[in-house]
Amino acid sequence: MTTTEVLDLTLIPAHVAVIMDGNGRWARKRGLPRTAGHRAGMKALKAVVRVAPELGIRYLTVYAFSTENWKRPTEEVGFLMDLMTEMMKREIRELHGAGVRIRILGDLSAIPEKTLQAVREGVELTRDNTGLQLNIAFNYGGRQEILSAVRTVLDRSPGPEEITEDYFSRLLYTEDIPDPDLVIRTSGELRISNFLLWQIAYAELYVTDVLWPDFGREDLVLALQDYQARGRRFGGI
Repeated sequence: MTTTEVLDLTLIPAHVAVIMDGNGRWARKRGLPRTAGHRAGMKALKAVVRVAPELGIRYLTVYAFSTENWKRPTEEVGFLMDLMTEMMKREIRELHGAGVRIRILGDLSAIPEKTLQAVREGVELTRDNTGLQLNIAFNYGGRQEILSAVRTVLDRSPGPEEITEDYFSRLLYTEDIPDPDLVIRTSGELRISNFLLWQIAYAELYVTDVLWPDFGREDLVLALQDYQARGRRFGGI
């Protein structure tokens, strides 16, 4: 059965956000180091980035590195930084050729210079692309993002009547990105983990037991099927 037979292509969510969880467990099940799981996770991300625009998804946001991930062992953190650098250097040409636009959501002030340079080059190269927009949440935390926006409000000292939802939204990392319609979490964990706290107020949540490195086209289609079976009321009847 083809994708067009199982999905209503007029009801594809414009923006899908993914909490890519389970790399460590994937590696442990195979007797491999956690770094092997993270590398396998990057391969899964490449596959999803390829299929997302085919299914009509216009924005894909992935949770790559949280502000809490700095608590992990130094060796693992270093590997994740190097993996991001590698992705931006080795994969960016293919992404650019596919019309993917890269955006980074997060505080880059603490990122190592080598990684920061690679990220900036990737963002600049793909800046004018009009295909899938891939938003990579890197050194991202929802609470930290909101606090940063609050500090900006205090600095600008707008009148109380000016501080609307729209005004506040424009101070976030996602200032010109529509809110996610669907949030997918892999590995079966039932929590948001400080991800896009403001933006996912009315997003549909989909949790799968599939570990992220095993997540592929069929799993994404299943998530979209589940999404299409729901009635989105946004607080109405």
